[in-house]
Formats: sequence, C-alpha cells, structure tokens
Amino acid sequence: MRIWSLHPAYLDTKGLVALWRETLLAKNVLEGNTKGYKNHPQLIRFKNAENPIQLINQYLSVVFQESLKRGYHFNQDKFKIDFQPQKLTVTQGQLNFEMQHLLKKLKNRDPHKYQEVINEKNRIPHPIFEVIEGTIEVWEIV
Repeated sequence: MRIWSLHPAYLDTKGLVALWRETLLAKNVLEGNTKGYKNHPQLIRFKNAENPIQLINQYLSVVFQESLKRGYHFNQDKFKIDFQPQKLTVTQGQLNFEMQHLLKKLKNRDPHKYQEVINEKNRIPHPIFEVIEGTIEVWEIV
C-alpha cells in the first residue's frame, strides 16, 4: 500500500488507479471495516490526525478530481465530500524519496510520463500536506 504524499498528477494511469484502490482500502481500515492492513505504516499519519475519516475523504476527493481531469470514471459514492479540510505535514526528505521511488516505476511502466515528471523542478505535494524540512519519515520502509 502506498498513499503518496506527492500530488496524484505525477502518477501514470496504473499508479492513479492503484492509489484510488489503496486509499479506499485505507478508508475501510480507518472505519474498522476490514481485518487486514490495520497497522500498515502508511496509515500512521492518518490515524494520528484529528479526524482520520474526514482526512482520508479529503485525500480521496483530490484523487477523484485528478481522475476527472483524465476522463476516468471513479465512483464518487465511495467517499464523502462533506469533510472539514485538514492539513498534515510531510518532510521534504519524504517527498524526495517518493519522487525517486515513483521515477523508478515510471521509467519502465510509462516512459512518456517519466519524461514529463523527471523535468519537474517543484515537487508538489498532495494538497492535504504542508512540506516541512526533514529527512524521510520514520514510518517509511526503506
């Protein structure tokens, strides 16, 4: 499971679909609707949020908007749009780590998207994240 700190615009088709599915799984975990993945490291930052369910819905709303830009038909009924906006922090080191991880995937999977992303100078996070100084997050499995 990878719930990217990067903006979903960087993802290729397979990556965006996987993010949608994995974030829906994370939502089910946070709602207590599944037995698996309860202690997955990617969920720590959501679990520690003031309102994890609203935050995951906010996260999903951005992924959904990206899907619409690409002409995909993700099911909006899978998340609630009446959330109170929240912010989390993400370290610059984590954002850099994720970008390198994504570039490795894109190089083989989608060379066109790879060329588009590799030339990007500003690494834009998913809008729920505010970037702070720091190294890779402690929950990241390196």
